Amino acid sequence: MIKRRKTRPIKVGSVVIGGAAPISVQTMTKTATEDVAGTLDQIARAADAGADLIRVTCDTEEAGVALREIVKGSRLPIVADIHYDAPLALMALDAGIQCLRLNPGNIRQPEKVAEIARRCQELGVPIRIGVNAGSLPDRKQLARGRGEGGPEDVARRMVDAALGHIGILEELGFQDIKVSLKASDVLTNLAANRLFASLPNRYPIHLGLTEAGPTSTGAIKSAMGIGILLAEGIGDTIRVSLVDQPEEEVRVGRQILANLQERPTGPNLVACPTCGRLEIDMMPMVSRVETALQRVRRPITVSVMGCVVNGPGEGMHADIGIAGGRQKGILYRKGKVVATLPESELVDSLIKELDRIADEDQELIAAGRELPEGIPGD
Repeated sequence: MIKRRKTRPIKVGSVVIGGAAPISVQTMTKTATEDVAGTLDQIARAADAGADLIRVTCDTEEAGVALREIVKGSRLPIVADIHYDAPLALMALDAGIQCLRLNPGNIRQPEKVAEIARRCQELGVPIRIGVNAGSLPDRKQLARGRGEGGPEDVARRMVDAALGHIGILEELGFQDIKVSLKASDVLTNLAANRLFASLPNRYPIHLGLTEAGPTSTGAIKSAMGIGILLAEGIGDTIRVSLVDQPEEEVRVGRQILANLQERPTGPNLVACPTCGRLEIDMMPMVSRVETALQRVRRPITVSVMGCVVNGPGEGMHADIGIAGGRQKGILYRKGKVVATLPESELVDSLIKELDRIADEDQELIAAGRELPEGIPGD
């Protein structure tokens, strides 16, 4: 069992972060915020994928105005992303956002931070202190972990930047804070978050790698940079930053959690890597099942196996799955064989079952009911 670092809970809208709350998954819209319809569409897709909250940039006055409509139409609590312009933070707060992200490397005037904090305190809105390695002084060196002492030196400077901002807020009696320390390389990311977590404070930590890259490589970097820390008990909310759609970031984030938590937060797909024993056209089947699973929200294990060596054993341990061999295969449910089918019908039968489960999940979510674990047996 992973023993999580004890943190002080904060509320972002209806979502609790820290304390005993589950680790939440967030993403960020990729649209221009002024495009209200496009932004709300991305938020809806992220919500369908299982996001708990979403960050929206507020970098212009027009974006600040658009946030009013976005907040009204959003299915998720919104974190407004502020970098250089302190007045835009006040506009975002007036628009009704549920959390404010400030970058101490970009807003350095204590009086401006204090003004924002006082307004957040009035409204009950928490502040995320977001430190990026690339936003520190001497950023050309620091962004790549090449300070005097390498990643550890950059990590120390990142933590110092966060502590400076925390000090300003604490002097005002403001403690509804969460902290993120992000770099684009794994070692600096690990060092910064480990150092902050070792300090005598209880602020929740938001994990992620900034500029992780395209999905093919960024998902791997993020799994390392986020997953290692989660396994050490560090982290209360996560975002996987990819050159991809928000819902893909959510999918990867939920998969990281599903592989680490005792109680998984979503489906787990078990599929054989294929070898010379393969007797069915496996790869297209796995691709179709993976797509179908994007709609499933409950924690279930699904197996797709391509031969008679490991297939039956994996099928017995899965909630549902298929095992093929010699142009035919078996559909399993809860460890029992429920049908023997020709290869042409095998994956269709599994996807039909997954669609039924996904529809039930969506109905339960819409009704505000808790999702079950696994699937009913026959």
